[in-house]
Amino acid sequence: MTKDLNTLLTALYVLIDDHVVPPRTGRGRRPELTDSELITLAVAQVLQRHRSERRWIRHIHADPEWRAMFPVMLTQSGYHKRLKTAQPLLCQAILTLAACCPSWFDDLWITDATPVPCGMSRETVKRSDLAGHAGYGYCASHSRWYWGLKLYLVCAGDGMPVMWCLATPKIGEREVLAALLERNHHLIREGQVLLADKGFAGKAFKELTETLGLNLLRPDRKDETYRNGNLGGIRQRIESVNQTLKGQLDLEAHGGRTPAGVFTRVAQRLLAMAAAIWHNWNTGLTSKRSLTTYDH
Repeated sequence: MTKDLNTLLTALYVLIDDHVVPPRTGRGRRPELTDSELITLAVAQVLQRHRSERRWIRHIHADPEWRAMFPVMLTQSGYHKRLKTAQPLLCQAILTLAACCPSWFDDLWITDATPVPCGMSRETVKRSDLAGHAGYGYCASHSRWYWGLKLYLVCAGDGMPVMWCLATPKIGEREVLAALLERNHHLIREGQVLLADKGFAGKAFKELTETLGLNLLRPDRKDETYRNGNLGGIRQRIESVNQTLKGQLDLEAHGGRTPAGVFTRVAQRLLAMAAAIWHNWNTGLTSKRSLTTYDH
């Protein structure tokens, strides 16, 4: 464990314990591993790139430094069950970290959808517990078909997640993003600019964004008159955020086999990225989305 990672996890634990996890009330036996420690441990797992929960627990038991930080450790099954139960806390932690960063007040938000593959064989598709939730979709960036879900992400310019959801690729992107924006309308400020891909064109979608107080900015389509151009330089930001999730946080290798499992693992990765951005703001690091000091 590096000094920077130790500092991040300590600061993250304090923030989660103070502002995310509610005080425990009522009778009953208190868990030896608190929810604050559980969430901090989940972030550490992703930053250390341990895809397998079983190997991660074994690594904690074998390393004296990790044992000193987490003296009480769960079994793999207990860790898995507790983590799925803590889904609302993971989502709340992401929003809390976002609100603590200066980028929360940015006038520009960026949105895009990226594939989250969940199976590679026909047998998996037929037998998976994700049947009815996942579906076939086409990934244009890799020119391939996949079976799984799609991650819809709205983030600030530095990559800090503001709102997100998972949906089947069979549903249109405009319908999913419209539902996501309506669900989180309380987070939208009047005059907020939303930069989207040209696939989010359409009169109905534009009317919805105007109703919510958003100014929709997107690249021009080939059949339209010139308005904004291709916006390639700015659009590259969201592509870079997606690459961080895939290349450094192993989004496509999440290992989830159930709807709750996939949701939990995606939330883990978004929370890990949010924690790194938040800590980099606090330490004055120039590259806010840099994970180099935390992944080894």
